[in-house]
Amino acid sequence: MRHGNTRHEVLVAVFQVRDGELCVLLWQRAMEPELGTWSLPGGQLGDEEDLPTSARRQLAEKVDVREITHLEQLSVFSDPHRIPGPRTIASTFLGLVPCTSDPHLPPDTAWHPVAALPAMSFDHATVVAHARTRLAAKLSYTNIAFALAPDEFSMSTLRELYCAALGHSVDATNLQRVLGRRKVITPTGTTAPSGRSGGRPAALYRFTESRLRVTDEFAALRPPA
Repeated sequence: MRHGNTRHEVLVAVFQVRDGELCVLLWQRAMEPELGTWSLPGGQLGDEEDLPTSARRQLAEKVDVREITHLEQLSVFSDPHRIPGPRTIASTFLGLVPCTSDPHLPPDTAWHPVAALPAMSFDHATVVAHARTRLAAKLSYTNIAFALAPDEFSMSTLRELYCAALGHSVDATNLQRVLGRRKVITPTGTTAPSGRSGGRPAALYRFTESRLRVTDEFAALRPPA
């Protein structure tokens, strides 16, 4: 079959850790097809745009999200029947937002836990699954967690971020040792304010870099035995 009217759209799976859960940003469709289901933000690729530019524009225009600390191309979805109507190829992206960001969202847009997705549009649930897998893999062998974390953090806070993003428990002491050995995190020399129960104030850390780099290409953060 010839596809002379093939369209090209850009979709972005934007993740943020909220209340201890990895969440994805979705908007609810207000028209057919699949009225009422939830979609990833995105839209048609502009004639004068490259893919990353289109992804950032879609996020800013459609859901008013502008603080993306990491954005990378994920994969291409090209099944001829992935959506009704003219054939539409989707270039998909993984985007990350720090846990301290709280963008003002439109009424039809909300964060949803990845572990409990609502009814999703078309193949968008598959895109989310691909993005989650990519994020979990890169948490093992890169410093990508910088894009989810606040500027300064305690090891307990960082552990919570890793646990949420990986979907399994991580030992804080081991995490500190591994990231310190790879020079991923650096002590700030300051401590967090003491809580109501008192106790020793927690040391604060920061990421050494705020750009992606491979730290150990053969590493894997596995669930505890």
